[in-house]
Amino acid sequence: MQIVPSTILALLAIAVLVRRGPRQGFWVFMALTPLGAAAAFNLPAVGGASIGIVQLAVVAVVALLCLSPGGPDRLTGSLRPGQPGFWIALFFVYCVFSALFAPRIFHGATEVFSIARSANKLGIVSIPLRATTGNITQLFSLTLSILSFFAFATLFRLSPDRATVMKAMAAATVVHVGLGWIDVASHAVGADWLLDPIRTANYAILDDHRMIGLKRMVGGFAEASSFGSYSVGIFAFWLLIWLSDRSTPLSRWLLFLSLVAVLRSTSSGAYVSLTIFLLLVCGWLLARSLRSTVSRRTILLCLVGMIGLWLSAMLIFGAYHFSGGFQAFLDRSILTKMDSHSGIERMSWNSQAFRNFLDTALIGAGLGSVRASNWLLASLGSLGLPGTVLYVAALVSIFRAGRAVADPQMRATITALKVACFGLFLNDLLTAASPIPSVFFAAMAGTLTGLARGSELQIASVPLPGREPPSVPVPRTAAVR
Repeated sequence: MQIVPSTILALLAIAVLVRRGPRQGFWVFMALTPLGAAAAFNLPAVGGASIGIVQLAVVAVVALLCLSPGGPDRLTGSLRPGQPGFWIALFFVYCVFSALFAPRIFHGATEVFSIARSANKLGIVSIPLRATTGNITQLFSLTLSILSFFAFATLFRLSPDRATVMKAMAAATVVHVGLGWIDVASHAVGADWLLDPIRTANYAILDDHRMIGLKRMVGGFAEASSFGSYSVGIFAFWLLIWLSDRSTPLSRWLLFLSLVAVLRSTSSGAYVSLTIFLLLVCGWLLARSLRSTVSRRTILLCLVGMIGLWLSAMLIFGAYHFSGGFQAFLDRSILTKMDSHSGIERMSWNSQAFRNFLDTALIGAGLGSVRASNWLLASLGSLGLPGTVLYVAALVSIFRAGRAVADPQMRATITALKVACFGLFLNDLLTAASPIPSVFFAAMAGTLTGLARGSELQIASVPLPGREPPSVPVPRTAAVR
């Protein structure tokens, strides 16, 4: 095990989690999620694999929950049939089968662009399908995301506290945006070493790339696309909070900071997913306005949004034709992206992933066997039709959670978390190399599931007027919901 500078930060974070508990220390956990390139320690004996700070924090949270009185029973309470945890568990079981057995069942039946470390040493190459270390490492990453979901679904089911969630999301936003600007500023003054203590994972850290002379913002991540994807998620969260919850005065500033982070990332995937997201949100607001009475803020936003989109289109059209620098930027980031070497390479990944899907009788080549450039083809190529259907079923169940919540502030927080997950999923649809949800996505999905279920249980436990609650003795083990 190799100790790195960020190991100290990992130990401090775990110490705070132990001291405050996983729920009160939730803000610490979320503040670690923008540190995508920070390793808690590296494992040279396992091909140089890195255990990230966030991954170690997930293990700490789950361990603390299991060591608490009735912890394992409470965790199993999140597996109730019909709830999101049930579908997540089925999806995970299928992924375990896929990673361990599919590459052996279909050994040599198709060619894959492997994401195994042995292949990455020579670049991404096409090899006959076989079991590799990529199957194990990807299964390990998925396991941590699943554990993150169940841990926070359980914690917030037992204590649905929206204030804790808002504090955690604010901490994540401030850390993410702050690291982004430190990255740009340190590069401008020649102090690129400033973020080296949190860039310790054995990944290719693409922190020195430029686009038409503009330094790409990567912050605590290894590349601009990951930074942009995370930015889309937090932007989506604060947009919905700003629209529906006036009790959070800082939401407008956090919304602005996250929007600037998306734009400054220079990630084509983030730009396209942000555009699609805003169009869908405007359509949703218009549809909702036709069904019910809406606030003046919502109506004003729709009007300003439509006018803003029209003006933006005109400005972009004019700048594209009259500014050579802007034309080069737009061509490289979006318009001619697919004609670039990177775009051609990614299209070949997608084409091969679909071929893997067909060659394996729609079962998939196995989790960790296939590299693609969007979520759908990565999921079909890796997990096949059964795994993709289970994943979609889990997403639908998550997005349907909390419909019976009556408290407007709690409902706004749950909706904002849903929309943040949706924004991340939109970006994955365009750029994801594998079907594995990130820990950040899984933590927000688990949190909204726990808030929704906990709020519904609180409503169910309130006796109706004129009716006394039943006085039946309940054993301690029955407290698991």
